[in-house]
Amino acid sequence: MDAMEIGARIKRARKALGVTQEELAELIGVSTRTLGQVERGTGTPSLATVLAAAAAVGVRLEVIP
Repeated sequence: MDAMEIGARIKRARKALGVTQEELAELIGVSTRTLGQVERGTGTPSLATVLAAAAAVGVRLEVIP
């Protein structure tokens, strides 16, 4: 699973929950710009930020060794 796919999953789940980018960003303690980068799979957000966003919207991330 690449960064773009992860971001797309987070975005779909956020929208399905009826949460705005601003609301989710505030909930996980990042700027809306950073959350936008996560959702687009661009920039260099920290792993902690990606994990927090995914957890907040109920997206499961799997790592294959």
